[in-house]
Amino acid sequence: MAGNPSQRSKCFGMDDKGGVVVPVNPDTVFVNGHLVTVDEANPRACAMAVRGEWIVAVGNDEEIRALRSPETREVDLGGLVVIPGFNDAHNHMLSFGLGLQHLDLRRPGLRRVEDIVALVAERVHERPTGTWVVGRGYDDNKLEGHRHPTRRELDVVSPDHPVLLGHTSGHMIVVNGAALKEAGINRSSADPPGGRIVRDATGEPTGLLQETAQALVNRLLLPLSLDEVIHALGAASSRYLSQGITSAQEAGVGGTSPLELVGYQEAVRRGQLQVRVNLMIGVSQLHETLGKKGEQPRFGLDMGLHSGFGDHRLRIGPVKIFADGSLIGRTAALFGGYETEPDNIGFYATAPKILREQILRAHESGWQVAVHAIGDRAVSFVLDCFEEALDRHPRADHRHRVEHCGVLNNTLIDRIAELGVIPVPQQRFIYELGDGFIANLGRDRVQLTYPQRTLIDRSVLFPGSSDRPVVDGAPLLGIQSAVNQLTAHGQPYVPEERITAEEALRAYTLHSAYCSFEEHIKGSL
Repeated sequence: MAGNPSQRSKCFGMDDKGGVVVPVNPDTVFVNGHLVTVDEANPRACAMAVRGEWIVAVGNDEEIRALRSPETREVDLGGLVVIPGFNDAHNHMLSFGLGLQHLDLRRPGLRRVEDIVALVAERVHERPTGTWVVGRGYDDNKLEGHRHPTRRELDVVSPDHPVLLGHTSGHMIVVNGAALKEAGINRSSADPPGGRIVRDATGEPTGLLQETAQALVNRLLLPLSLDEVIHALGAASSRYLSQGITSAQEAGVGGTSPLELVGYQEAVRRGQLQVRVNLMIGVSQLHETLGKKGEQPRFGLDMGLHSGFGDHRLRIGPVKIFADGSLIGRTAALFGGYETEPDNIGFYATAPKILREQILRAHESGWQVAVHAIGDRAVSFVLDCFEEALDRHPRADHRHRVEHCGVLNNTLIDRIAELGVIPVPQQRFIYELGDGFIANLGRDRVQLTYPQRTLIDRSVLFPGSSDRPVVDGAPLLGIQSAVNQLTAHGQPYVPEERITAEEALRAYTLHSAYCSFEEHIKGSL
């Protein structure tokens, strides 16, 4: 972890809250390296000193060696490059960990719906009758015929096992007849608010459930046990560390277990969760808390807890709110129809009246607010709400966020800059989902869909993130996509939006730390 940049010319000790106290000798010094510090005041160095978890000095070999005591260990880096730990500003760590146990529908070779059905059939033969078969990560845009599996195809190979197949976007699932029956879904079932039960020409459910309709089936698999949460976090943490991710911002907590927050705490205590985590709390977990008569009620967790509670290991971050759906799944709320479905403009996952009230109440109660909004219609409405909230209750350093912030235009970008809102894009989307974006929007609208160079040129700060497990979350792949602007099929995405490798590194480190109010302790060396 990095200390205050202005204090790195000397060696300092840290108290248990990260405050600077008296000079101390380092435990370890690292010399003979190439340090890319992501610190404008000192962009390159060759050595650093560490005490405990804290980087306490950066400089040349001679300066750093001078700080040693007889107990200090010296590590010769042999010319290796050292960068700050990566920080994924928007990911689903628990979901990724759980998914490691499920059928991997993103694996190479699954090019047809029939291939997916065959994989389900194999798993059915391995499991007792009546138990669930779960798979994650298929993308209809990449399958022959650009279509979803159907309940009837799944019923052929799994008449007695409930099947749930998650779309790569996380915004829809396909289930078979056994799962529909357990969930009580039939031709007379009404669509839930913010969701859709897709039906065929006769009115029968096809098995495709979009947005909030997923919960009708997902709830049958919940809640998870505390041990299941801890095991999944441990599995995810190991993968993250192997890819250089030392911090992550969990984009939605509270949907898997009433004890989910306890699960994170216990995973830290047991040493399972070694990645530092900021938790975005799902807005459904918040409630009104009354204080003394006459005081304004607080919208938060018990006793009014809100963003900022915790420590550098585990901390409560923003409240997470959903505005719309998925661009790749064609449910994101657009001003104009999709290129492939001109009559479809997507829809809001949360009714605008409720969405506005949630944003206003969360802001008023001290929360940093993070709203999932992908389509330009949704982004515009969220910015309206942020502007109203800031007019009613001004806050100089709010750092409110628009998660994804996908389909933009020049007017929206100007508003983002004026309001000081942070867009949170996913660089790897360009490669893995870019072909689908181009098909769904057309070349004109895709020009400012997940832009980067334009944001930098207008002094809009944005972090690096993946939305894992939607796409591969390895940060180096995200950086590659940000720099190359190429899709999986090799076509240019938006070459004018290319950024440099160092700009992408800054996004994945210091800018991600800024998004969680932690740039003073992490993100640079």
